[in-house]
Amino acid sequence: MPVERFESVTDKKVWRKAISHLKKSDRILAKIIAAHGDLSPDWGATDPYEAIVESFIYQQIAGSAAEAILKKFKKLYKGRLPTPRQFLKTPEKRVRGAGISPQKYSYIKDLCLRLVNKELDLRSLGKLPDEEVIAILDDVRGIGRWTAEMFLMFSLRRVDVFPIDDLGIQNAVMKAYGLRRRPSRETMKRVSEKWAPYRSIASLYLWRSQD
Repeated sequence: MPVERFESVTDKKVWRKAISHLKKSDRILAKIIAAHGDLSPDWGATDPYEAIVESFIYQQIAGSAAEAILKKFKKLYKGRLPTPRQFLKTPEKRVRGAGISPQKYSYIKDLCLRLVNKELDLRSLGKLPDEEVIAILDDVRGIGRWTAEMFLMFSLRRVDVFPIDDLGIQNAVMKAYGLRRRPSRETMKRVSEKWAPYRSIASLYLWRSQD
């Protein structure tokens, strides 16, 4: 059975197609794109395990605080994230000393146990459609839809992911479209329909518009 191939945001042809589509389909987004120029990401390979661990650390705290914790955490392992086995061998007190909360410690531990016990194969997720990836990751402690969507966008490089519950995206839509209050899920869905099938790229520009 042939493996399904998925477009990637790192493909320059796909990126050009996406920008053209977004500019034509939405004049407000076209202005944001014009204001911020070419944001085509120049990403290297991202390890899926490391991407999820970092997403745990960034959950529900300011970016600057998360960066400081991540740096301190990596310092425990000579500037790198630990392998699953390394993490499981590290005393919890030592990990917590780097600023990792008890809850986030439990998330990373659950992920590492699943990987070591071969209950989860992150490498195989790249062959699956978006919703199947989300369903598999949702079973891991600490991974909800938002975290799974970040994985799809920044690790698997999928082109049509729209993190509807992301506060930054909601604030960007509210500001760009002159709304009086943060948009409802229904409004977010309606606004984003015209961006498909390149909603990941639209999201990158909306985030940048908040900087």
